[in-house]
Amino acid sequence: MSLAQEYLQKTLLSSVYDVAKVTPLSSLNKLSARLGCQVYLKREGMQPVHSFKLRGAYNCMAQLTPEQCKNGVVCASAGNHAQGVAMSAASRGIDAVIVMPGTTPDIKIDAVKRLGGNVVLFGEGFDQANEHAKQLAEREMRTYIAPFDDEHVIAGQGTVAQEMLQQQRDIDTVFVPVGGGGLIAGIAAYYKAVMPQVKIIGVEPEDAACLKAALDAGEPVSLSQVGLFADGVAVKRIGEEPFRIAKHYVDDVVTVTSDEICAAVKDIFEDTRAISEPAGALSIAGLKKYLQLHPKEAGKGERVAAILSGANVNFHSLRYVSERCELGEQKEAVLAVKVPEKPGSFLRFCQILNKRAMTEFNYRFSSRDSAVVFAGIRISQGQAELDEIIANLESEDFQVQDLSEDETAKLHVRYMVGGRPPEPLDERLFSFEFPEHPGALLKFLTTLQSQWNISLFHYRNHGAAFGRVLAGFEVPSSDEAAFARFLTELGFVYQEETDSPAYQLFLNSGH
Repeated sequence: MSLAQEYLQKTLLSSVYDVAKVTPLSSLNKLSARLGCQVYLKREGMQPVHSFKLRGAYNCMAQLTPEQCKNGVVCASAGNHAQGVAMSAASRGIDAVIVMPGTTPDIKIDAVKRLGGNVVLFGEGFDQANEHAKQLAEREMRTYIAPFDDEHVIAGQGTVAQEMLQQQRDIDTVFVPVGGGGLIAGIAAYYKAVMPQVKIIGVEPEDAACLKAALDAGEPVSLSQVGLFADGVAVKRIGEEPFRIAKHYVDDVVTVTSDEICAAVKDIFEDTRAISEPAGALSIAGLKKYLQLHPKEAGKGERVAAILSGANVNFHSLRYVSERCELGEQKEAVLAVKVPEKPGSFLRFCQILNKRAMTEFNYRFSSRDSAVVFAGIRISQGQAELDEIIANLESEDFQVQDLSEDETAKLHVRYMVGGRPPEPLDERLFSFEFPEHPGALLKFLTTLQSQWNISLFHYRNHGAAFGRVLAGFEVPSSDEAAFARFLTELGFVYQEETDSPAYQLFLNSGH
């Protein structure tokens, strides 16, 4: 019996529907018309806990012996797995301890408590919480419920594929979001056992592509760090058992940017009026990217499906999604344009744009000779139109730099234009990420205190589970080694941004 057939049997025998429900496979008519093929969306956000995680968690608990049920269960999670375990345990009368990082937002803690879970806050991140959960399991004889690296969890997630085959048998390609790999392993094994001709494509964020890294290396590897925007798939290492399945049955992996994920959230909303969490929209972003890279597969007869894996989104984070979705769709461009500092220059600039809608226009006087404008421009024909705009501006002696892919420009500088220091500084620029919870910014600033002067600082709350800060430091060249040690000891995810074109154009004293 093949590995796929083994998991087919496990999935057919799995118990999920005591708590889970069969979710719709909806046709996305607007997106289908735009892409030129039939697109379906599996709506796992409609589960009672608004995520597919309920399936695997319940199936795992359905296998417990009476003695194990009596001793209770434990898991570690700050998101959908926590709610899935809490609801599953409550439905079976099992005591459940959910270990969550101390940085978990109250909204997620309250959701788990409402479902009957006993929340224990421990550590600053998932790894510490997970280690504590495993210690509790050993000390209290509880059963540890893994989020993805467990055969019963994988089989439970495979029921997604079982339903899809019953709902639409002629699908050609399925796009699946990948975090730890439990969902794609269950779906891939089921499809390859029943309809092996169906392609299974994994989708990961560019900054959290643990399956791609494992496939490239031939074995699971740990990423040094992961981006947190799509926090539901922010996993550093693919599960051992999911990888064992994926390496045989996943046909390809595509990676996408945060902006492309934001555009996918909008696509789903426009077709269904449903709001997906970023990780839930990952598969639609990958579907669009894959069909763009492989246009022959977007023919009229092609039928493709994507899994909307979850809809547990913090409402305030939608502000960020709204700001970034048009960049992800290539319907907006961000440009830095140097114009002569004389009457009529801005008028000529606008005339060249030929009535195109401006989404943003930032300017501050900086010298008598020239000015640099930060401009957002709405476009409708993608890169070709943007290239034409830049060529037209340059033909009239405007100097143009495209900042549409510059994360520092899009996240920070657009809110800071006009802030050059009055004198040259030995300044280095860094972006930081830190867990977002009440008091987090104060803790960040307290930790950041050092012997080097902070010369620039920008923070803007996006309603997400992480905070993003842009900070400049005055660092003499003689202090570089000590400053490097300081950054390492801080313990925050960081990246140097000193060479960012946006910083050089708008904020650097030496420009």
